[in-house]
Amino acid sequence: MFKPKFRLVLAGMLSLSLLALAGCGSSSTPAPTVPTPAVEKVLKVGSDIAYAPFEFMDEKQQATGFDIELIQALGADMGYTKVDIQTSAFDGLILALQNGNYDAVISAMTITEERAKGVLFSDKYFLSGQYIAMKKGANIKSLEDLKGKKIGVQLNTTGQYAVEGKGMETKKYDTTPDAMNSLLTGGVDAVVADSPVVLWFQAQNPSAQIESIDAKSGEEFYGIAMKLGNTELANKMNASLKKLMENGKYNEIYKKWFKVDAPKF
Repeated sequence: MFKPKFRLVLAGMLSLSLLALAGCGSSSTPAPTVPTPAVEKVLKVGSDIAYAPFEFMDEKQQATGFDIELIQALGADMGYTKVDIQTSAFDGLILALQNGNYDAVISAMTITEERAKGVLFSDKYFLSGQYIAMKKGANIKSLEDLKGKKIGVQLNTTGQYAVEGKGMETKKYDTTPDAMNSLLTGGVDAVVADSPVVLWFQAQNPSAQIESIDAKSGEEFYGIAMKLGNTELANKMNASLKKLMENGKYNEIYKKWFKVDAPKF
């Protein structure tokens, strides 16, 4: 008679003990939650890093130049955590963009009707034109004076189109510096290329006996290229470009590289 009662009391005590333990467990400090790492938002940008002062490698082999600083500022304003600059030959940039290798291309690329058939350009961001570079004493006064001469140009650039539009043949190079170095060694008689690039080369080689003149082939404007149909990115790019031009950031970058205030256009 006694043992069954004892067993009931013991079971009740065990139940109370388990409830007490459960109560203690519910009041303990919960394990800290691990914060979810922020997702990196990357803007992939293609450029031909051989076109000083717009894009070139510095002594640490880091991409630098006017275009590079501008796209980095634009990327930051659009909310990207990183702007990934990838280099390619100029004549392959548009195809790589169309294939989805990049989100955008910035490479001193002149806005033309032909190029606009294959890419979506941003609003214009730089005013340029063509210059003719020659050795001092060459007595070249205009594009017409280049007839019968060896003319160096960078492949698939507006310099090439300006010369060939006059019915003259060109000697094509992968980069403008290659063409300019050929001018130094006598491989060509003249080079036709974007004015800021010619003037930069002259400034960096003061003893090279090079002079240059305006080719008077008309004004050119550079644009940032994006894939056709990517209006969302284009709208954001144009909004940030407008903002940087209005708040002085664009002029700050321009003045750093060209030593004068940016022109109005």
